[in-house]
Amino acid sequence: NAVRAVTESAVLYALRLLLPEETPANDGCLSALTLLTRPGSVVDAQAPRAVAAGNTETAQRIVDVVLGALGRALPERLPAASCGSMNSVLLGAPGFVYYETLAGGAGASARQAGASAIHTHMTNTRNTPVEALEHAAPLRVRRYAVREGSGGNGVHPGGDGVVRELELLDDLTVTLVGDRRRHPPYGLFGGGPGARGEDTLTRSGVVHRLPGKVTLDGQRGDILTLATPGGGGWKDPRGTYSWLP
Repeated sequence: NAVRAVTESAVLYALRLLLPEETPANDGCLSALTLLTRPGSVVDAQAPRAVAAGNTETAQRIVDVVLGALGRALPERLPAASCGSMNSVLLGAPGFVYYETLAGGAGASARQAGASAIHTHMTNTRNTPVEALEHAAPLRVRRYAVREGSGGNGVHPGGDGVVRELELLDDLTVTLVGDRRRHPPYGLFGGGPGARGEDTLTRSGVVHRLPGKVTLDGQRGDILTLATPGGGGWKDPRGTYSWLP
């Protein structure tokens, strides 16, 4: 659920991508925008509904929808879908809490390939260094790498996501809030979609696939593997153009 203010911000952001860079971010930008929402819907949630993921997940998907619609008319000016999720990870126990968002792949455009391992659109978070994380939290980072091949194919390919593998060194409550686990980020102008995200928990050698939104009791020795979505590719290299946002 997202409150209307989040929806308005996401729509305005998408429209500002088409404006000159020197356009100021002020109330004048809103004068040309008429936003219609249905109170009580997922884009206009009302109290007392929970809205914690509205600014991390729903905002990303609103941007995807708006850019996908505009991309049908302006494929030369807009990118394919990016990761579409902030891939939130929350780990905690009494006296300790750790929260991080993970990067993904950026959508490609007519100008260039999508960037890999980067936050896109409605984000403002920095990378947590492995050394700092292991020093402050009962975690061991077993792997942190670019998720090779997760970007969509195209004349300009989409960017790759990341893989982050965490070993729990204590019993922790694990909460994941991610999207694009069922439907991949779309390509544009016939480009291929990015790979879907995939989260797993390995316990005693058995790999358990996790849903995008889940809270579970993690045990010492568990390995949490987070593979984030890649970005969509731009333009079918074979010359077959398909509108498929």
